[in-house]
Amino acid sequence: MAELNLKQIIDRLNAEFTGETRKLVFWYDDKAEFAEDMETVELQNAKIYHLQPDNQFYTKYFLERVDKTTNYLIYAPFPKPDVRDNHLEDTMLYSRRFFADRASLLSVDLGIEERYKPVIEKHIKFFANKERTQRFYDLEIENFNEENILVGLLSAVCKARTCSFEEVVRIVLTDGELVDNAFLQEFEKYDLLSAFWQLCEQHFGYTDTKPSLERLLVTLFVTYTGRYVQAELPAAWKSFVSYKSGNIIAFLDSLMNSVLYRDKYDALSAHVAKGLNVFSAFAGMRVDDLVECDTFLAVDQVLVKWLIGRLVSEDIGAIVNGLTIPELCEKRAKMHFGRKTGKTYQMLSSAYSMVKEADYHAADGLKPIIDRYLAADYNMDQQYRKFYYYYDQQESTESFEPLRELVENIYTNEYLACLLPAWNAGIQQDAAFSAIPLQREFYNANLRYTKERTVVIISDAMRYEVGQELFARMQDDPKCTTKLSVQLSVLPSYTRLGMAALLPHKTLEMTDDFQVLVDGILCDNLAGRQQVLQSYNPDSVCVQFDDIKNLKVAELRDVLTKRQIIYVYHNQIDARGDKANTEDEVFNACEEAVQEIMDLIHRISVSGNTYHFIVTADHGFIYKRDKLTESDKISGKSAEKAFVNRRFIVSKAALEDDGIDHMSMGRVLGNEDSKVVSYPVSSNVFKVAGGGANYVHGGSSPQEMLVPVLEFKMERGHMETKNAEIALVSIVHKITNLITSMDFIQSDAVSDTVKAAKYRIFFLSEDNEKISNENSYVADSREENAQKRIFRMRFTFKNKKYDKDKQYYLVVYDEESGLEQWRQPVIMDIAFADDFGFGF
Repeated sequence: MAELNLKQIIDRLNAEFTGETRKLVFWYDDKAEFAEDMETVELQNAKIYHLQPDNQFYTKYFLERVDKTTNYLIYAPFPKPDVRDNHLEDTMLYSRRFFADRASLLSVDLGIEERYKPVIEKHIKFFANKERTQRFYDLEIENFNEENILVGLLSAVCKARTCSFEEVVRIVLTDGELVDNAFLQEFEKYDLLSAFWQLCEQHFGYTDTKPSLERLLVTLFVTYTGRYVQAELPAAWKSFVSYKSGNIIAFLDSLMNSVLYRDKYDALSAHVAKGLNVFSAFAGMRVDDLVECDTFLAVDQVLVKWLIGRLVSEDIGAIVNGLTIPELCEKRAKMHFGRKTGKTYQMLSSAYSMVKEADYHAADGLKPIIDRYLAADYNMDQQYRKFYYYYDQQESTESFEPLRELVENIYTNEYLACLLPAWNAGIQQDAAFSAIPLQREFYNANLRYTKERTVVIISDAMRYEVGQELFARMQDDPKCTTKLSVQLSVLPSYTRLGMAALLPHKTLEMTDDFQVLVDGILCDNLAGRQQVLQSYNPDSVCVQFDDIKNLKVAELRDVLTKRQIIYVYHNQIDARGDKANTEDEVFNACEEAVQEIMDLIHRISVSGNTYHFIVTADHGFIYKRDKLTESDKISGKSAEKAFVNRRFIVSKAALEDDGIDHMSMGRVLGNEDSKVVSYPVSSNVFKVAGGGANYVHGGSSPQEMLVPVLEFKMERGHMETKNAEIALVSIVHKITNLITSMDFIQSDAVSDTVKAAKYRIFFLSEDNEKISNENSYVADSREENAQKRIFRMRFTFKNKKYDKDKQYYLVVYDEESGLEQWRQPVIMDIAFADDFGFGF
């Protein structure tokens, strides 16, 4: 780094005179700053010759005739004369020049050509500080020109790591205030402010008589918006539209897609949106014209409002810009503001699934009801759960209340009100208990003859649709072979009886005081269940999930070693749902239950040398969000000594009343029990003292009695997987327009061996300059039909001259790894006329 001190000057002069060849060095000290010093300076291998303005002829004569062997420093304490007045000009052609002013030292040190030295001189104040000067050096700028020098100075002020004007603007906007910006104040201090605004004009087309960051920001956002909103912009915005839209789109894309700066982008976007009253402007546009715009959160606010209106109107056939409602929700959830709006769109997509089934009609007969439930109807319960899961995560639910009321009405008054009576008519049929496997046959059907170590996870109240979600998620594990089936639970469908039915047994009975015995053993706790299990398989054990989940590897292996069957009791759903103060958290508990079970399976298969798992439940549940009214409650008056629950009553005699059906316990348990279980034929409940009635189980419904049985077999060792890749549908060799659309295809459907991936797609020059906007794409399609995996991306290029003889590339990066996946060379052949000179 160039320093201005006499010792370094002498050292540099001595370096000039090394070697055997005679050398002449001219030093014109324009301001005579070193005239006195030069009277005493001595050089190691040269003499000092003091040049005067009027002794040029003699000097020429002396150097070329009198002394032709000595090295000389010709020191002149005045500026170098013009060529026409300089009689030593020809001598200087075979001599060297030396500079000792700060600007000259810097220019020589950095390799800056003489013609750009005035730029350094103009901003010499910047270099008065060593740290600032070092930052400029650290940018390692190559090929200096006027623009690079100025951008370098701005970059050094901003402490940027690269010489990039876009990076300068990024830092100015995101690390400083829009008013009284500290960086602009620094620019002004070093006479760089006018250069900053001129560069803003050159790069972004921003011009203003009184430029400001506020108006620059508005220009950036309005110009970007203008390219993606199909409608005409408000008249008040038009003056902010720049002709350099390609550069602006590339800049804002890099900001919004950056993990480091996307929150800053959101803050700037919100600031501009407030100032321009963007929501009101967009609210007056057609939603079709907004679908592609991702500049402001207000776009999503307008779209969400429109979606609510369509759904409340039950307009499930609505199409927006060629997209159905679920497709629109999926598209917007993957765009920039999806981090904030994704849960809203998922809620709306679930609401759509509910509204689509508004005119529900149940199948006729138990087996058709079960078949349709397993194929499709379970999705109503799942989407209802998903709707409330995401509804409960909204910051404000006021605007969603009409939609929530519709969803609740469809679920309760159309779906459950139709399905449950049909189910309860079917379950009274003689063949009902042979339609599907029974829960009390679970051990014999799944474990009696197993030869490999098997972990049985019994998740309290995990109904079929939750099990189906676990099944779907485990299918994505390449090391897992999955199977999903169903069994019919006992009735009443409650924990004590359901847990007993899952044990091996010869007899299953309920005593007259309503205790549950397995082979005569009371098994309402872990010890009793283990006693029964070990009587059939001595190499077995019963453990609580909470006791095993955090065990160290050695401790986990101690539990599993020499065991053949391990019953693990998991209680996440029922534990939350059965309490009045937490029953509304039951859908959160379902999500957590699925994740906990997945985590345990993976941990045991990796650390416990166990690879066979069965997941099931003791019973399911019904949950409805709206509080029950008195009309939803049935009087539960019965004979004395009855087992009374909200969804069932076990007693000596059946309850005879409207809306109630009954079944003998002997039929349920396969014995001669004369007691009777009575239950509502709808989703209503019996009147029972105490709070909490939204979450219930124990009764007769598909939601309570259809219990999932999932079998997972984990592969040992490593399983090869790959990311879903994307490719161009047709190879493009030449780009001829500043706006170009290209078709891509996701090469393979996502499966157990093909993983979803997210890609960043943009264009680069051979100098690694990003020349287009940046598109993001999530390759997560499971469509087997390749045509349905084709997608289109639009690219907007920077407004600049492109060299047809240079190489440019379409590049694809994996967002997770940050690694380039592939690049396609293209020729940029865009007819474009513009003056890109830097006129200072």
